[in-house]
Amino acid sequence: MHHFLYRNNELYCEDVPIRMIAEKVGTPFYLYSHATLKRHFLIFNEAFEGIERLVCFSAKANTNLAVLKLFKSLGGGLDIVSGGELYRGLKAGFSPDRIVYSGVGKRVDEIDSALDTGILMFNVESLEELDRFIETMISIKKEILDIKDGKSDAEDNVLKNAPHTALEIASDNWSHKYSRKQAAYPLELIIENKF
Repeated sequence: MHHFLYRNNELYCEDVPIRMIAEKVGTPFYLYSHATLKRHFLIFNEAFEGIERLVCFSAKANTNLAVLKLFKSLGGGLDIVSGGELYRGLKAGFSPDRIVYSGVGKRVDEIDSALDTGILMFNVESLEELDRFIETMISIKKEILDIKDGKSDAEDNVLKNAPHTALEIASDNWSHKYSRKQAAYPLELIIENKF
């Protein structure tokens, strides 16, 4: 159900005639129903009751601060695909640990900014992107690696003090370079022969 309805041949958004809004603000304009967005989010979220989850709104769909603030107020997270969307999400009040960075083509400066901010997770879209991400991590976050004799001791030393960011690897096509212990985990990548 949504809250855009006709009453006596006049279109309403919730209890307000859209004609009145147009007369007041002029046209064209964007109009969102708070009640519709809230209802759809809550129904989706409640469908997963009893399961640990974070339902994220895609900032790619709409970065209007009022819309973002609504989903934040409902306990949602934010799925971003750019540094600009990270900025908008933080401005809307999202805690970094409720922000997931998806999308292909993440720039080095955007990865660095997201790491510095302490976002929850990166969704890595391909092994090529994973290689680029690891190279970026190595170049901009060397201080979190304990490097010995040109290698990292994968079980004991990789990213001991890393932020609680995670990489989710969405591929069944794994390279021999990566251990398949689990799909997403706090930056505890098993990096073999990278140094």
